[in-house]
Amino acid sequence: MATFNLTINGTSKQVDVDPSTPVLWVLRDHLDLVGTKFGCGIAQCGACTIHLDGNAVRSCQLPVSAAEGASITTIEGLSENGDHPVQKAWMEHDVPQCGYCQAGQIMTAAALLQQNPNPSEEDIENAMNGNICRCGTYLRIKAAVKTAAQNL
Repeated sequence: MATFNLTINGTSKQVDVDPSTPVLWVLRDHLDLVGTKFGCGIAQCGACTIHLDGNAVRSCQLPVSAAEGASITTIEGLSENGDHPVQKAWMEHDVPQCGYCQAGQIMTAAALLQQNPNPSEEDIENAMNGNICRCGTYLRIKAAVKTAAQNL
């Protein structure tokens, strides 16, 4: 066990965990931030996507030891009232069905738009590739990302 000082959603947190513990489990089990979902456990589905210093990363394979000193943003920290342009576009396009993958999808889209506020269709497809939606809402996801880009 070791003590790690983390900055999560703009707040300093301290956790005592094994250095190899994935950030996903630190968030969910130690800090009660359960918006970030467990999907596959091998960084292939995108359900566990968070921002690490503004970049979309898969938290299920990110050891907490690699996150110390970085700024972590979870879906809970994306916006205080759920009014981030991506979240609003998600609702406008009625993207969620079961909703399980949506936090990861939204975090990936938000990171894309932070780095590229005017993405092409190809940019959107490349950024969102690998975020799996078992309900198949991919066309609505792409439309929502386009709308969010226009509303930034």
